[in-house]
Amino acid sequence: MSPLSLAPIRFSAEEIAEVVGLYATNPEYWRAAGEHDPENIEAARVEADLRAEAAIEGGEVLLARDRQGRLVGLLCLLDRHPTDGHPWIGLLLVHGDHHRKGIGRMLTGLLEERYSREDRNGIRLAVLENNPAALTFWSALGWQEIDRRVDREHGRPCIVMHKRLT
Repeated sequence: MSPLSLAPIRFSAEEIAEVVGLYATNPEYWRAAGEHDPENIEAARVEADLRAEAAIEGGEVLLARDRQGRLVGLLCLLDRHPTDGHPWIGLLLVHGDHHRKGIGRMLTGLLEERYSREDRNGIRLAVLENNPAALTFWSALGWQEIDRRVDREHGRPCIVMHKRLT
């Protein structure tokens, strides 16, 4: 049994406050992404962004909690990308207090197991080119670069990565 649980966000005020706290522990990511001011994460904007992710057909926002119920991560997923049909990870964010402790690896493993059970043959994601730490993380987990392009929403240069599932 995994020491982590995944559950869909319910958008309660308490959950949004927890997610704002999680976002605030990742200022380097937000500087690279440019979507939020790392010094002032606004709850209303976080909620609006996550509601938009969840509203996309096949979109899902999951909260990762440890055995004590503490929020340790967040995942935004897309079940089938409209272009390639693969599931995509839109965002995997681990609470800053838990970086380099295996949480990201465990979350990725849970997703790989899930999609393997569904007989999916691979998962994809895009890493911002200006986020070399993320590229190192995903590469270490066996993900491979398959393309370079700008993201659809913000026009940022990205590295598209694919993980083949068995």
